[in-house]
Amino acid sequence: MSRGRYEEVVGVSDGPEAGRTPAGAGAAVGPPVLSLALATLLEAVHAHSGAVYLLRPDEPVLEMAVTAGMPRAFAAPWQRVGLSAPIPVAEAVRERRVVWVGGEVQMARRYPRIAVVLPYPFALAAAPVATGAKVYGAVFVTWPGAHPPELSEAEREQVTAACERLALRLERAARDRRHVGPEADLLAAPPAGIADSLGSVEATRMVSRLPYGLASLDLHGRIGFVNAAAVELLGRPAEDLLGTLPWVSLSWLNDPMYEDRYRAALISQQVVSFVALRPPGDWLSFRLYPSTSGLSVRVTRARAVTELARAAPEVSPRPARLVTISQVLSLAGALTEAVGVRDVVQLVWEEVVPAVGGQALAVLAQQGGRLHVLGHRGYRDPRVVERFDGLPLTEPTPGTHVLNSGVPAFFGSRAELERLYPNRGDTPDGYAAWAYLPLVASGRPVGTCVLAYAEPHVFPADERAVLTSLGGLIAQALERARLYDAKLRLAHGLQQALLPHSLPALPGIEAAARYLPATHGMEIGGDFYDLVPARPLAAAVIGDVQGHNVTAAALMGQIRTGVRAYTTVGQAPHEVMSSTNRLLTDLGSELFASCLYLRLDPARGRAVMARAGHPPPLLRRPDGRVRVLDLAGGPLLGIDAAAVYPTTEVALAPGSVLVLYTDGLVESPGVDIEDALVNLGGLLSEAGDQPLESLADEILRHSAAARERLDDVAVLLLRAGDR
Repeated sequence: MSRGRYEEVVGVSDGPEAGRTPAGAGAAVGPPVLSLALATLLEAVHAHSGAVYLLRPDEPVLEMAVTAGMPRAFAAPWQRVGLSAPIPVAEAVRERRVVWVGGEVQMARRYPRIAVVLPYPFALAAAPVATGAKVYGAVFVTWPGAHPPELSEAEREQVTAACERLALRLERAARDRRHVGPEADLLAAPPAGIADSLGSVEATRMVSRLPYGLASLDLHGRIGFVNAAAVELLGRPAEDLLGTLPWVSLSWLNDPMYEDRYRAALISQQVVSFVALRPPGDWLSFRLYPSTSGLSVRVTRARAVTELARAAPEVSPRPARLVTISQVLSLAGALTEAVGVRDVVQLVWEEVVPAVGGQALAVLAQQGGRLHVLGHRGYRDPRVVERFDGLPLTEPTPGTHVLNSGVPAFFGSRAELERLYPNRGDTPDGYAAWAYLPLVASGRPVGTCVLAYAEPHVFPADERAVLTSLGGLIAQALERARLYDAKLRLAHGLQQALLPHSLPALPGIEAAARYLPATHGMEIGGDFYDLVPARPLAAAVIGDVQGHNVTAAALMGQIRTGVRAYTTVGQAPHEVMSSTNRLLTDLGSELFASCLYLRLDPARGRAVMARAGHPPPLLRRPDGRVRVLDLAGGPLLGIDAAAVYPTTEVALAPGSVLVLYTDGLVESPGVDIEDALVNLGGLLSEAGDQPLESLADEILRHSAAARERLDDVAVLLLRAGDR
């Protein structure tokens, strides 16, 4: 192959901007103290990104001085952090300790502001840079989402030692009156390998011969390389692509969801994939392989989406949960993970009972002057425990006595128990020793924990002390859990009030819908759907507000109400979407929403659709063929008040089925979206003729993402009737 031919089909960007980032806020004076410390720490703990903050001398503010491993723009909201802010680096300085966030669930629970901006799987550790006398700043480092949920002792020691060494260097610099300030951000250099051994030209020639498209993105998302196959698939010359962002140079990728996939891959350091339509009808599959120096992108034709022929791969089994306990301190950490009352009961059963040698457990509480059984495990006959539910607190039983007095009671044998409570012999539970532990929280008894033993058991003083301490920890978790359960009942009531209780009957349209809350957090979210029986044409809408909390649900209700109002007054689909977008912007919420709106005209067999960053619907034709609809669209609602939302008209022949859904139906770890759409399309092709209610159940039953329920799932099915 000649040199000229090679340059025609392959593009490589090696200009001054490729692979480098300018300093965030100027250059440092003297040697790069901060950069060297950060790079050394990242190497020591095998982290992939991080940053150093310096404390301003004149105000309680941490300023980012240098970053490594990711674009500074990713941390733009936290360039300057107040010491009182609910941010890990600020908390590390306030409390002079290492702050650990073990994944996206912990991040969402403890630091929701960060989770909204970076909703990706990654782990983070933050630590103060301080001597005994002075705080100089803070450091954070991040690991990919595959990092174990706990920070190892070796990693903790490395982070702490690195921060202590940096603090001493800063102390010496201050003593010597050497200024240490912001430094150039560190972006990894391309790794040595094939280019070194074969030569860069031959390496590029080798890649250019591969039958699928390959591209390279730097940490900022700029294209640094495309091979011949990628140029052909993307439909643009190499010179138009190099040095650009894909979602800027390729108009059909100008959708926030595609840039989000790049951010997700870079932050989580996990392989991410998506499918996109290159007009007029070529579906392309993109698979992003991240590293600390950028991303490699494989581009292929997504024939499976158009042909709907491949089966989706099975989801790998979830990892086994680790069950460990080290007396009181370890249990304290475990109990912080318990959410509801059932979680507390299950955790005590799994962690406490085996550790202390028990065989059965009952957790009792008082409500309205009566005893209530919150949960039990290990009893052969559940009625033995449940008969105490509703017992007045004045009854002379060990459970009521401990709850009323707050004093623990230990019975090493049946004889000891029946000596004080002779009537207890009338209700044998099959056990031979018991520990009744008062659950005291905020200075008042909230319940009783009963541990039962199969054999007579001696309770020495030290064991009684440990068990009593465990009772205090269980009480705190139980109090939090009961408060959470109360909030959850309120949240579910709000969710049910905001979603339609039933779908209205529309002439010429049959409809069915399903909603499943996520199994994490408050089990309440912002997914919504609705049918609006307006005249002369009815409308349908489905959408997804960020978050899984009451705020998201309340905002969802406002959006749904707005859509109904704008539809009722006769606005066109693009006007409804624009008006709803302005409404969300005017509300001043920090949350965004995706939305898909349809104006239905079954008499003409047509539907007009407008899309705001929402997954495209699927259409099953009467002959069983299924296709993903190519819809024009605009950005997510709430981003740009001036955004416009073009519309697309779609033919609806009698018997056609439209499947509208939120991303919780098709996005699941370990499953490509392409394969999920293939699986869904195959199901629709085979089972689309059955009644819609049955079809809705089948769709949820066959969705891996819906089974895991890491996100809310909403599905709205519409079938066109005879004209």
